[in-house]
Amino acid sequence: MHEADATPLADLIRAHTPYDGLFELRLPGTYAIKVSRPNTTPTHGLQRLSACIVARGAKSVMIGDDTFEYKGGQVAVYSVDLPIASQITQATPNEPYLTLRIDLDPARITELAARVFPHGAPQPKETRALYIGDADAHILDAGRRLLELMSCPVDAELIAPLVIDEIILRLLRSPMGSRIAQLGQTDSSLHRVSKAVAWLRENYDQPADVDELARLVNMSVSTFHRQFKAVTSMSPLQLQKALRLQEARRLMLTSMLDAGAAARRVGYVSASQFTREYGRFFGTPPTKDIQRLREQGPVTAETTAA
Repeated sequence: MHEADATPLADLIRAHTPYDGLFELRLPGTYAIKVSRPNTTPTHGLQRLSACIVARGAKSVMIGDDTFEYKGGQVAVYSVDLPIASQITQATPNEPYLTLRIDLDPARITELAARVFPHGAPQPKETRALYIGDADAHILDAGRRLLELMSCPVDAELIAPLVIDEIILRLLRSPMGSRIAQLGQTDSSLHRVSKAVAWLRENYDQPADVDELARLVNMSVSTFHRQFKAVTSMSPLQLQKALRLQEARRLMLTSMLDAGAAARRVGYVSASQFTREYGRFFGTPPTKDIQRLREQGPVTAETTAA
C-alpha cells in the first residue's frame, strides 16, 4: 500500500484530533491519535489488545527483546495487553503521525472467526504480541466510514459496531487471519499466555511463582516458559518487572510519592535494587527521571497507545 491511499482516513483523523494526543471517539473503545513530531527517547506504557490502522507517519515499538516498526498504510494488531516502549520515528506538524485505534473483544473475534473459518482456523506458524500487515483499500475505507459515523451519536451507537465487525472480518480474511483468530480461542497458547499476563498485571506487586502460573494456564513449566517468551518476548519475571517499574513511575508522577514509597507500593523490598533496575529500564535514576518528566509537562498517552 502507498501512504497516499490512506489520505481520506488521514483527513478524518485530523478532524477528530484538534491537537496532539489520544482522543476517545463516540463509540467506546475507539480512538483517534495524532503526534506532530518524533520523540528522541522511548515512551513507556501499557498497550491494550487492539487493532491500529495507521494513516500517516511511522512508529517503532520495543516489546521485550524485539523491535517492530510500522507506518502509514499498515495495520498493527496487538494480541495481548503488554508493557511496551515506543518512539514515533516519522512525524511533522504538516504530516503528523495519525492512527485509528480499535480495542478488540476476544469474544467477538471468536464469533466472527467462526464465520470466516467454519471448519476451524488454520494453526499459525508463530504467535507473538504484535502482527503487522498492509491495510488494503477495504480496511482503509472501513476506517474512514467508521470515523464519519462518529459525527452522529445515533450512527455511532447503532452502525459503527457493524463497521468494526467488518474491519475484524477483513483482518480475519487477511494473511494474518489465522493469528487473529487465536485471540478468542480459549484453548490456544496465545489465550493461555494472555491469561497469565492478566494475572501478572492484576498482581504485579505480589511475588510471581512461575510454577503456579503454569498450573493456572494448564501448561507444563517448560512449555509455559517457551510459549510465554514466544508471545511476549519476555520471561514472566521480566514482564512483571516492567509492570512494576511503569507503575512506580506513574505513582511518582501522579501521586507525588518519593522513590522509596513508590518502590514499596509496587512490591520492592530493597530500595537500592529498585533504583538500579529503574535506572536500567528507563535510562535514568528515579529522581532525575521524574524531574525531567515534570519539566517536560504531562506525559501523554499518544505515543504508547497505538
